[in-house]
Amino acid sequence: MKIRKKEYGNCNIVGKNIERLRIEQGYKQKDFISKMQIYGLDINPTSYSKLEGQIRLASDKEIYVISQILNVKMEELFYDADEFFKNNK
Repeated sequence: MKIRKKEYGNCNIVGKNIERLRIEQGYKQKDFISKMQIYGLDINPTSYSKLEGQIRLASDKEIYVISQILNVKMEELFYDADEFFKNNK
């Protein structure tokens, strides 16, 4: 597993949690992207990496599909949102 080279951005709240849950569930990034594509989301590895790195916005469709793949409620992707806003004032 690669170690994140860049610091997390501040363009979305969910990226860090998505990355954590994906890794906890044993998905490699490329396999996770393939599952997203099966759901009809046309996403490339660079775009997905930026989502996890909080460098770009996450769409509502992406959040929905990701929660389905990870088998979690969408709210769980927003875990620690208060901390995000406290650190990004």
